[in-house]
Amino acid sequence: MKTAYIPSSGIRKIPNLNRFLPEFAISKSPVGAEAVIGWGLRPTTRKARAFAAKHYLPFIALEDGFVRSLGLGVEGWPPFAMILDDIGIYYDTTRPSRLEQLILAAEMPSALLAEAQAAADFIVNQRLSKYNHAPDFETVFPEWCEKPSAKNVVLVIDQTFGDMALQYGGADEQTFVQMFQAALTENPDAEIWVKTHPDVLCGKKRGYLTDLVQQPRVRLLAADVNPISLLQQADKVYAVTSQMGFEALLCGKPLVTFGLPWYAGWGVSDDRHPGAANLARQNRRAPRSLMQLFAAAYLQYSRYLNPNTGEAGTLSDVLNYLATMRRQNEKLRGEIYCVGMSLWKRAVIKPFFHFPSCRLKFVGSVKKLKHTEFPADARLLAWGNGRQEIADFAARQNIPLLRMEDGFIRSVGLGSNLVPALSLVIDDMGIYFNAETPSRLEHILQHQAFGEHDLQTALSLQTVLTESNISKYNVGSRSFSVPDTGKTVILVPGQVEDDASIRYGSPQIFRNLDLLKAVRARNPDAYIVYKPHPDVVSGNRTGSIPPEETARYADQTAAEADILACLQYADEVHTMTSLTGFEALLRGKKVCCYGLPFYAGWGLTEDLLPIPRRSRRLRLPELVAGTLLHYPQYTHPDTLQATNALTAALALAQQKSRQKSSHGIYRSWPAKQVDKIRHLIRLLKRR
Repeated sequence: MKTAYIPSSGIRKIPNLNRFLPEFAISKSPVGAEAVIGWGLRPTTRKARAFAAKHYLPFIALEDGFVRSLGLGVEGWPPFAMILDDIGIYYDTTRPSRLEQLILAAEMPSALLAEAQAAADFIVNQRLSKYNHAPDFETVFPEWCEKPSAKNVVLVIDQTFGDMALQYGGADEQTFVQMFQAALTENPDAEIWVKTHPDVLCGKKRGYLTDLVQQPRVRLLAADVNPISLLQQADKVYAVTSQMGFEALLCGKPLVTFGLPWYAGWGVSDDRHPGAANLARQNRRAPRSLMQLFAAAYLQYSRYLNPNTGEAGTLSDVLNYLATMRRQNEKLRGEIYCVGMSLWKRAVIKPFFHFPSCRLKFVGSVKKLKHTEFPADARLLAWGNGRQEIADFAARQNIPLLRMEDGFIRSVGLGSNLVPALSLVIDDMGIYFNAETPSRLEHILQHQAFGEHDLQTALSLQTVLTESNISKYNVGSRSFSVPDTGKTVILVPGQVEDDASIRYGSPQIFRNLDLLKAVRARNPDAYIVYKPHPDVVSGNRTGSIPPEETARYADQTAAEADILACLQYADEVHTMTSLTGFEALLRGKKVCCYGLPFYAGWGLTEDLLPIPRRSRRLRLPELVAGTLLHYPQYTHPDTLQATNALTAALALAQQKSRQKSSHGIYRSWPAKQVDKIRHLIRLLKRR
């Protein structure tokens, strides 16, 4: 391993930098250095470059990758992609770069090109770019979409004054004038849209085209908008050196370039800069396909982190993560007023709202909102089904209401003991346990087109959950068994009787004793195991059954057992709305529903009550994908950073293995309070 001298403290502070540079031991001292690393062609690297030259050391330039992060780097969002170039840097076409050499290299394997095509298609379909915080074009300019012009749209891309890619890409102010005039002249019947940076109109930065657009068929777009969604509106694109030019090619748009960006001169664009021909004469350009350019730049030239783990990763890891986080960022976009939340829950839920476009505000009560002037993107947020006064206030103010609940893979320990959750569901339509109205989960399960990646991930997640014995709370003893009776073993999970899932999802049977009676009446010869809910056993919630009553209808009671230990022996699960029914489906068990849980009505359970809204027949991987991949949000229990379901489940399995000595149901009151304080202090320290 070589020692790399990095003079810049800013570079050394980049999270997980050592994962991007595994071949180097990073040092802030020049002593013993075998290479020098700096950031691109910034003026701040001059001393570092001079040091490297003086001591005959290689200089390696770093830059952000082409799909970098969810939010902006200047706002603190860390990179998931980075470029290392030991020859030059890709945007400097005055000299060769490592990317240029990769593109010029011998023909690429068909497998690499196939991988490139799949990744490029995913980028366009999911509208991913370098930064991924901006809203879609349809959201920012709905009136342009509602009344589309009959004319073709030509998109002309401006850049900010002094952009380094212009300086080293053979372009200046006159280049933009030439591009703009060419767009007007060559497209006399088209609408000309000029995309400039939002900071230009507000005076923070200068653009090149702002003063040239005062013409009848020219529109200026200065809003921060998702690049791919904008490019998809265009029929033709003009660019100088912007990376949006390459993204236009990925979108299948004809591209005209006027500078010398890295993607010019390879035969995939109409290149007007005379330097493109010069590069060809110097054997620095040759005909290449778009996928060869993509494979070289995105797969060979760039390095990636797996955002879920912080370890070295792949382009696929980054794209899948960014696609999920972009959806969540859009779902939570705007000013969200969280009403009536305790200090404990505020600390727990805050990481779940850490998105570039989300502004979360905590409010003690509805009363404190009465004189608030709400912005146009305001929404209220309430726990569970929410108190009626919150829903009434939202309706009067015509403000959308979000509902929030614990996710289905939650924690090692009970929520009633204030063990923090690593997953939440945030629903903009209803809430999953309320069968009286549709929910976002129901909408996903009814309408989502599940792709092959969804199904494969769902199967992997199912394997982790079943092999690692992961449930929602992961409490209770594993020392449980059922005698060999030769009878059908039916597990009846008890529930908290005043829980909202019972009130809104089980209209006919809503007491644990009544459920036991119904199960025994329908299965007189079965061996019935009754498993009380851990919150009821712990004394935190209501729903207990007197032991003598339990004994009349159940053959065995498993008060302290882990629910998964019970499931191991069960042939069937009979439930009102318990999540145990879903966990039983994951393990191939027959499930009979006496209420209307979220997993009922899709053809996978025996349902005693009808729910006509759920007309789609699902396979189990589709139910898992909708329920555990698309609906919840996850944070890593150690880092509190957003993660995916698979990583969360693996982290929970590790937590569970570390806490084998305690099943965590029975606790004295003082012990509970000490544990709650300990959890709260740890959470606050992390923030």
